Amino acid sequence: MTLPCITDARRFDVSAHLPFYIGDERVGWIRANDVALLARWPDVYSGERIRVEHWVVAQRQGQAAARNILGAGERYREVPFFWSAHYDVSINYVGHAERWDTVEVDGDPAKHDVAVRLIRDRKAEALATVFRDGESLEFEKELRVKGQE
Repeated sequence: MTLPCITDARRFDVSAHLPFYIGDERVGWIRANDVALLARWPDVYSGERIRVEHWVVAQRQGQAAARNILGAGERYREVPFFWSAHYDVSINYVGHAERWDTVEVDGDPAKHDVAVRLIRDRKAEALATVFRDGESLEFEKELRVKGQE
């Protein structure tokens, strides 16, 4: 079997090379790591095609791709997230929201203790927190359960 060499992912023809699922959609080719950063995939939680540029997401997509090369035939169903540390402030973001109707803020950003929920159609699509790791993990668990329904 010959795998495609991707020199410029933006011009890559996504015709079927290997069966691989991202979300519920068969994308027909394997992508991982930095190549995944250039592409969007169907997110089972938001129902939208998304792009998340975080090294752990790229790692997990690579792991899913490897399992599928070996014949697993599984769908990529990880909850989208990223975290970033800026000096003494750690920011976590779970879920995905490119659009929202309402923003709910709980806490005080100036005190580095805040949770911000992005709401669309009365449903929390994403959560950004500063120093509220437990709340972020609980929200991830809620999304995972909703994604399995």
